[in-house]
Amino acid sequence: MSIWKVKPLAKLMKESEETEGGLKRSLSSGALVALGIGAIIGAGLFSLTGIAAADHAGNAVTLSFILAAVGCAFAGLCYAEFASMIPVAGSAYTYSYATMGEFIAWIIGWDLVLEYALAAATVSVSWSAYLDKLLQQFNIFLPTELLHAPADGGIVNLPAIFIVCLLSLVLIRGTKESAAVNNILVILKVSVVIVFIIIGWQHITPENHVPFIPKYIPEHTDLVTGEKIAEFGGMSGIAAGAALVFFAFVGFDAVSTAAQEAKNPQKGMPIGILGSLVVCTVLYVLFSFVMTGLVPYSIFKNDASPAATAFKVTGYDFLQTGLIMAIIAGYTSVILVMLLGQSRVFYTMSKDGLLPSFFSDVHKKFFTPWKTNLFFLVFVSIFAGFVPIKDLGHMVSIGTLFAFTLVCIGIIVMRKKMPNANRKFKVPFVPLVPILGVIVCVYLMTSLTMESWYRLIIWLIIGVCIYFFYGKKHSKVDD
Repeated sequence: MSIWKVKPLAKLMKESEETEGGLKRSLSSGALVALGIGAIIGAGLFSLTGIAAADHAGNAVTLSFILAAVGCAFAGLCYAEFASMIPVAGSAYTYSYATMGEFIAWIIGWDLVLEYALAAATVSVSWSAYLDKLLQQFNIFLPTELLHAPADGGIVNLPAIFIVCLLSLVLIRGTKESAAVNNILVILKVSVVIVFIIIGWQHITPENHVPFIPKYIPEHTDLVTGEKIAEFGGMSGIAAGAALVFFAFVGFDAVSTAAQEAKNPQKGMPIGILGSLVVCTVLYVLFSFVMTGLVPYSIFKNDASPAATAFKVTGYDFLQTGLIMAIIAGYTSVILVMLLGQSRVFYTMSKDGLLPSFFSDVHKKFFTPWKTNLFFLVFVSIFAGFVPIKDLGHMVSIGTLFAFTLVCIGIIVMRKKMPNANRKFKVPFVPLVPILGVIVCVYLMTSLTMESWYRLIIWLIIGVCIYFFYGKKHSKVDD
């Protein structure tokens, strides 16, 4: 059996129409947009913005968001075309299977674990930091050892594990119910972002934005601590910041994982993917500009809750608690959507035989892949409880950029292989747009640390071993 065999488009379309014993179509276009916003606005904005500013881009973190958004726009157009053609759960995994063959599909499916599962873990760590801030407002102080991973001086991040477990159980209850919870959380989250921008804008100190693009400082070692410090400032710093905050945009492609649960996927998928991307890009640029204008960006060094730190200078102390609560709600929706996306990718891979049937068992009452949800409850909890947020963030970013690169390439391949296939949405200026998407994504990948590359390579090697020992032998797709 060839590792390059593709899954016929006709078979994919047939699967998308299956309802008996499968996933239930219950999501409207509006729910899909909310799903995207729910995944996008989260740790990338409320936490990683501060890290990117302090460690890489300075005030120019605003430009980092714009650069990251450009790469996402190219990839988003490609995702939208695929999602309108192949309305099946599985996201980039499914698209790769239809264009570049089973082996590449497996690689991208395995890579998506870095994107979705570790994204959920990353956000849960930040959720824990904001929960601690909220409890302190009420003079409740949790033991430091239970709020941090061992590498950060703790024993385990217990609140992070708690939220992962809770939301995994919510997802088992049902997609429609999960979407309803997500819609409420999205309203809260967008409201707090807008309030932060409006109030914060009035308290910006112009001097904090000078210089807007800091002077370039190459990677070096601190003579006192011996700590290795990444390159900072200039275009390289902006690019490094963009590669880090790229994590903030991973949510829009999570919409495509819910294609098999959309009421009208051909119409709803492009709207959900591109609509959520546009809304969030505008909010990101404004939010990051205000945040770095409120306080000097250097204050955000190693701060997991920089938005709350910046908002303090406005003097609206009575809003501080509300701000933190809304941010926690926002993080909750991100974790929810990431866990949803991951379970749907593994569900699809299992249906194809590349993973054990365990992962595609659908609950008879709730119509959800409940065993997959339970598996990732454990898997994500381990990372959330024992790995520092900075390491998780870099792993998610490189996994996401790699996935986006393959999706852009897939559009070029599909246009050549199936030029007459029914497309409800078409990427303009092919192959220019997909090629630009590849260039931007690869450029941002080169801006990440070598440690991120080593982890990606090791992760992919593990995946290749699993494919040849199990997936290839059990594949249900004929040559």
